[in-house]
Amino acid sequence: MQRLPTLTRARAPLTRAIDVVDEFGERGTASIPAERPLTVYVDKRELVTLMTLGAHPEWLVLGYLRNQRLVGSVDEVESITVDWDVGVAAVKTRTGIERIEERTAKRVVTTGCGQGSVFGDLMDEIDTIRLPAATLTQAQLYGIVNAIRLQESTYKSAGSVHGCALFRGEEMLLFVEDVGRHNAIDTIAGWMWLQEPLMDGGDKVFYTTGRLTSEMVIKSAQMGVPIVVSRSGITQMGHEVAGKLGLCTVGRATNRRFLCYTGVERLVLQPALAGTRP
Repeated sequence: MQRLPTLTRARAPLTRAIDVVDEFGERGTASIPAERPLTVYVDKRELVTLMTLGAHPEWLVLGYLRNQRLVGSVDEVESITVDWDVGVAAVKTRTGIERIEERTAKRVVTTGCGQGSVFGDLMDEIDTIRLPAATLTQAQLYGIVNAIRLQESTYKSAGSVHGCALFRGEEMLLFVEDVGRHNAIDTIAGWMWLQEPLMDGGDKVFYTTGRLTSEMVIKSAQMGVPIVVSRSGITQMGHEVAGKLGLCTVGRATNRRFLCYTGVERLVLQPALAGTRP
């Protein structure tokens, strides 16, 4: 039985009200996302500063460590303590992280909103990832898009954030928003790791409102999730990596329209459901 880490439950307001003037010259108030820095320390060593809304900071930190492959199992983490008064997350591992200086020396700044970054050796590990066989029907895809449309969100009230979600078929298991889509997917990864028994990604679908970059594709694959859906598009490197992994990427998914970029064999097409061409 896996040993789960001890986590704080630190929370912070997701939005704040500001004064604005509209196109008619009238004064009013509006909500904006409350972006804040969270500096992560691992065994008292400063690792990275993440810009985040702060909805689930402990899950975010755990998922970040997982997706950067700095820890291989949730058992390796003893505790994560978040203190918003000083903007710090203190991670304590059970036995330390082997060669942490070497493994974090090379950092690549990604295209992710909120200045995403990955450690450079992640690209070298793509060949070790094996995704399970899985399919998604066109009807299920439409169900996912509709579930996102109906989801109450910070984006609807304040804008300026990305949303990510984990689905099993059309069933939404978790919805997360943050200033960067990479933060949102890391939060989902952390949540998955904390489930008992350990949650498998093989029958899951990952959804993001952001574009499908190489970072998003790699992180989804590391979580074992073989199908990714976005309302946005895909980048060239995201396309190349997804093709190499055999991962299904679906973009521009709104209403009944979508484009499948890679892994079309995982998508069970039902063209009659699309209606007539516009």
